[in-house]
Amino acid sequence: MPRTKYIEIYEDLKKKIEQNDYQYQQLLPSENTLIIVYDCSRNTLRRAIGNLVNEGYVQTKHGKGARVIYQDFKGNEYMFGETETFKEFAIRNNKKHRTDVTVFEELVVDEGIHEHTRFPIGVEVYHLKRVRYLEGNPVIMDYNYFRKDIAKGLTIDVAEDSIYEYLDRELNQRAVTAKRKMVVERTTEMDEKYLKLDGFNSVVVVTSHVFNADGVMFEHTQSRHTPGNFVFFDQTQRK
Repeated sequence: MPRTKYIEIYEDLKKKIEQNDYQYQQLLPSENTLIIVYDCSRNTLRRAIGNLVNEGYVQTKHGKGARVIYQDFKGNEYMFGETETFKEFAIRNNKKHRTDVTVFEELVVDEGIHEHTRFPIGVEVYHLKRVRYLEGNPVIMDYNYFRKDIAKGLTIDVAEDSIYEYLDRELNQRAVTAKRKMVVERTTEMDEKYLKLDGFNSVVVVTSHVFNADGVMFEHTQSRHTPGNFVFFDQTQRK
C-alpha cells in the first residue's frame, strides 16, 4: 500500500530540521515553494506542516510562514506528556539500560491498596518493584501495580524487558491515557539501598495512573528518580 503523500512530506521536512538543513528560528520555504518542491496540493502540504506543529518542530503564523522551533536537547529527557517506556527512553537517548525485578507477587486489592492506587477493592493485581539502570547506574526505582485481567500472563522476564511491548504485541492492550503527578520527597531506606544517589537526600517521585483504550485504569506506578538523572521534557500551546 503506497504511503500517504503528506506523511512523506512531513517525514522529509522533519529529517531536514533535525539535520539542521532548516535551522532553529529559520523560516521554512514558502508554501508556494514547497508545493513545487514536493509536487503536492496546498491541503497536502498543510497537513504535513500541521504534523510538525503538533510535534513542536515549527510554529506557524498567518502571513509569516512556519518558523523552526525544534531544539535538540542533549540531556536524558523523559517525555512527560507521552506514555514512553523506560526502554524506549533509553534507546532514544542511546543509553545502555537494564531492569532488575526485586519483587514480583500477585495480590488482591484491599482497602490499603485501594487508597494508595484507586484500584477497586477485590481486583487481582500484579505488584512489582523494579530497579532501572542507565549506563550501569541504578537511577529509578519503580513500584508497579498492574491489573491481572488486563496484563494477563505477566512474568518476570517480561517485566525486565518491556511490559508495554508485551501488552501491545501479545494482548492487544495499549496505554492510551496517563495522568501524572510529580513531587520531590526525602529519600527512604529503600532509595538509599537500591539507588545511586551521589550525595542527594531527595528523589523526584512521579506517580502515574494509566488507562487503556476502554478507559479502564490498568496500571498504577510510582517512579522514584535520582535528581542527577532527572530531566523531563514537555511542550505546550497556549489556547
